[in-house]
Amino acid sequence: MARFGSTPFAFPEFSGATRRLILWNLGAFFALLLAQRVAPGFALQLSFALPFSPDLFLHGEFWQPLTYSLVHTTIWGTLLELLSLWFLAGFLESYHNSTWLTGLYAASVLGTAAAATAIYACAHTLGYALAGGPLVGCFGGIFGLLVAIGTLYGDVQFMLFPLPMGIKARYLAAIYALITVAMLFGNQREYAFAQLGGALAGLAFIRLAPRRGLAFGLSERWYALRNGYYRWKRRRAARKFEVYMRSQGRNVHLDSKGRQIDDDSNDKSRWN
Repeated sequence: MARFGSTPFAFPEFSGATRRLILWNLGAFFALLLAQRVAPGFALQLSFALPFSPDLFLHGEFWQPLTYSLVHTTIWGTLLELLSLWFLAGFLESYHNSTWLTGLYAASVLGTAAAATAIYACAHTLGYALAGGPLVGCFGGIFGLLVAIGTLYGDVQFMLFPLPMGIKARYLAAIYALITVAMLFGNQREYAFAQLGGALAGLAFIRLAPRRGLAFGLSERWYALRNGYYRWKRRRAARKFEVYMRSQGRNVHLDSKGRQIDDDSNDKSRWN
């Protein structure tokens, strides 16, 4: 685990994937505000189509896991979410690349939607009614980023604004997780369970995804499969050649790379 010293309460650089995430959310927020002024009917349709509702998602509205995080309802809630997103994403991007950060955020957002779908399906099967409404906001992605910081950089200290005191990242993530677990016993259990899903998805991403990003890992896996296929073709051609040479009265042996092995000589250094 990487260890760092204390860090002052200051927002990181506004650039890269952090800037893109903030601008996407800000653009969606003001676009919905403008739609409410210009076309109230269209804005009402968007208010049902964009938030994540497990029932609607299971009935074919498959875009909702990607759009609900861009829907923000109140100004102060939006401000708090985007400031948290800026601080946490900017901190992680200072130690990782933009692709890795985007993958972590996307995994956390999708994990939040998956957890909400899971608890809805279980409640529907068991005959329980959930009081929570559709999911909106990027709270799941933010929780995933916080868990990532607490896991990878747990010794970093953050200031508890406006209190003049600091707390280590691992303790901050643990306190937030305990609050979310406590919410499972209240009326917002669907919201709390979805948050925990985002945190677990973020944790799984940092454990399983390559350091250089998911796209890099997938390309490496693809090239490994392709090279393995070429090696298999080479060994197959070598076996066919050996069978052909035996039919001609000669014994020829080839190694796994297709190079001839001289059985009459014990000195194989020339083939290395």
